[in-house]
Amino acid sequence: APASVITTPGPALHEGVREACERLLQLLLLHLQKLVHGRGSASLAECPVRPVPFLEALRPHVRELCLDTLRLERKRCLWQHQLLALLAVHSAPHGAAEALFFLLALAR
Repeated sequence: APASVITTPGPALHEGVREACERLLQLLLLHLQKLVHGRGSASLAECPVRPVPFLEALRPHVRELCLDTLRLERKRCLWQHQLLALLAVHSAPHGAAEALFFLLALAR
């Protein structure tokens, strides 16, 4: 997020660092999207799920991801929503329902 949105205690973050982190997140999400959706078949049901180690490691942390997504002051919602959506698709058939449950149960 721009420096005007996120303020941290201590010295200001160099704009190049912020841009590099944003680019890194975009590339990670793009790569995850290709791994999740690029199964080579027109129908997801026909193709076996290929494990994605990064998403597999996040599976036990869906509650924490949802809780962090609901903290709107952090302004990370856009990439967190993308990550949760990819995790939900990858964790079919119950991943989306689990994420939606946590988002609704933890919302205030």
